[in-house]
Amino acid sequence: MPGFLRRQSNLLIIAAIGLAAGAAVWRLHGPEGVMRALGVAAGVFLGVLPAMLAGLLLAGSLKQLIPAGALAKWMGAESGWRGLGVATLAGMAMPGGPMAAFPLVLVLAQAGADRGALIAFIVAWALNGFQRVLVWEVPLLGADFAILRFLCGLPLGLIAGALARRIPIAWTPPGSGNTA
Repeated sequence: MPGFLRRQSNLLIIAAIGLAAGAAVWRLHGPEGVMRALGVAAGVFLGVLPAMLAGLLLAGSLKQLIPAGALAKWMGAESGWRGLGVATLAGMAMPGGPMAAFPLVLVLAQAGADRGALIAFIVAWALNGFQRVLVWEVPLLGADFAILRFLCGLPLGLIAGALARRIPIAWTPPGSGNTA
């Protein structure tokens, strides 16, 4: 049972917060307010569902295409700075939102990428994604600002990945078969 609670702790916390919010809505607005809130939640769920399914399909497909351990040479613990650089470039090239990026990170972990490379990937995706820079920053903020911001954020994926390799926190990717 403790393993289940540990794996599902996020779900349990969110469920508890949701129940508390639902109780507050019931108290303030009655059952009609709860029904309106459930309607809004259903709308959000249906709006997010296609992206979630596409991201999970991408992750499942990549898991079948990339054998376990295949990325150890390129993004594993022994890959050094080169691995962090590869992960940083891959993160910058990754299009899409979190529903595509985070399942991909899990697949990369299960294929042999170490936590430093995964952190470098996520930081580069979040800060310097090419799609984000070209679609949002250049048109809205101008090329000069976008280039300056891009260059300032460029080393952060490498730095974060190197720090992640040194911080003594044990982590095992979910679904890898190893339990920590």
